[in-house]
Amino acid sequence: MTLAWRLVTRTLHLETSSPRTPKTCPSLSLSLGALWGSVTKLGLHTKPRMPPCDFTPERYQSLPYHRVLEIHKQHLSPVPTAYYPEPLLLHQGHGQWLFDHEGNRYLDFFSGIVTVSVGHCHPKVNAAAHQQLGRLWHTSTVFFHPLSHEYAEKLSALLPEPLKVIFLTNSGSEANDLAMLMARAHSKNTDIISFRGAYHGSSPYTLGLSNVGQFKMTLPSGSGCQSTMCPDVFRGPWGGSHCRDSPVQTIRKCSCAPDCCQAKDQYIEQFKDTLNTCVAKSIAGFFAEPVQGVNGVVQYPKGFLKAAFELVRERGGVCIADEVQTGFGRLGSHFWGFQTHGVLPDIVTMAKGIGNGFPMAAVVTSPEIAKSLADRVLHFNTFGGNPVACAIGSAVLEVIKEENLQENSREVGTYMLLKFAKLRDEFEIIGDVRGKGLMIGIEMVKDKMSRQPLPREEVSEIHEDCKRMGLIIGRGGVFSQTFRIAPSMCITRPDVDFAVDVFRCAVIQHMERRAQ
Repeated sequence: MTLAWRLVTRTLHLETSSPRTPKTCPSLSLSLGALWGSVTKLGLHTKPRMPPCDFTPERYQSLPYHRVLEIHKQHLSPVPTAYYPEPLLLHQGHGQWLFDHEGNRYLDFFSGIVTVSVGHCHPKVNAAAHQQLGRLWHTSTVFFHPLSHEYAEKLSALLPEPLKVIFLTNSGSEANDLAMLMARAHSKNTDIISFRGAYHGSSPYTLGLSNVGQFKMTLPSGSGCQSTMCPDVFRGPWGGSHCRDSPVQTIRKCSCAPDCCQAKDQYIEQFKDTLNTCVAKSIAGFFAEPVQGVNGVVQYPKGFLKAAFELVRERGGVCIADEVQTGFGRLGSHFWGFQTHGVLPDIVTMAKGIGNGFPMAAVVTSPEIAKSLADRVLHFNTFGGNPVACAIGSAVLEVIKEENLQENSREVGTYMLLKFAKLRDEFEIIGDVRGKGLMIGIEMVKDKMSRQPLPREEVSEIHEDCKRMGLIIGRGGVFSQTFRIAPSMCITRPDVDFAVDVFRCAVIQHMERRAQ
């Protein structure tokens, strides 16, 4: 079936545009035999129907938008991190919804860079924070307080033996910094390996592990770190139709049986080559995200991490799972991403969803590795494990369990993956749809044959159109060519229906612009 005919037969949910909600979806009117370039537009005041929300935000009464821009330019970091030509000025959040300074409502499908795990301003998490703020904010680790001990017991119960010793910190970068120190203290070696495309933080230490171009410096940083080929079964040299632990596979074909992956074997040979040529005979460790986040939700071939962990341990290294984005049930089938690979790491780092947006992180390891660190350095963290953070962390764990959010991630995430996969079949510029649970990547390409990335400016236009229609999604990939979708785990199927219709609408708008 041709693209143009599919566009005729596909029905969008449409409603009249309101002044509070951003703008438009193009129309699809075709005569028989017409080509894509002859698609004409519907009225410019239609858009996919946004699901209802029973929350009314407070009236914004703070700085006017132009003053925010002036102050940002004069006094805040000049590093260009804000999305959109006109950055959103957000005012309030509720569940999966965000509201800007003008009262416009947005469906948040990026959750503050994969951070708001149980929904914005969840009432149970709010109540725990408010109660503790009125009791005790801070002690530092030179004094005990019960909340850190209660939280440590709850968190350790969610991890397998021997991962039972917890170091509480404040951010993912800080947690990975500490994990690097642990690996070197325990192994008495220096070299640490991470994937190309990996992001493990932007501290001076972790910059060595983060292998995305814009995070690299011309000055020395992160010594003793080596990169290895990312086993990307869509963009890499090898990949096929059975590689991923996902309801959706690549469009690439292979002759592998479902339980055998030749791509995995090829990528393991590349990993062996790194071990044989780029590092010492004995190494400190290997860092891996169970699913790469910043690189665009890249999944590895099944069995790869298990084989790689064995090779690392043969060299005396420890294996570190970076669960900053994948942990706490987001992947649906398991609470931790490493469990989806059938591996047991020596160290696990976590942040982001651990505190639903509150600054909190942790490193979990075995008693043996924890002792190696304690024998070599007096590790101290002023704010790590403070009473407010631990109260919030405990509440988040309770909400995930009470509201069955891990199962919701599995069910709603699978539903969303399959719906986006239909768009991949419909549009030539959607090269890949991948992911697991509520961590999804949509990679945009010039065409499926070449798999060359869609130019950044074209991806930005689609991104902007989604925002105008009330949908916030993220960006990722080495060329910023992949849309990242990672909403709070409380989302519903109607939310997904809206998001998919908006995204489809934005792609159609883009195709119309190209055809002009």
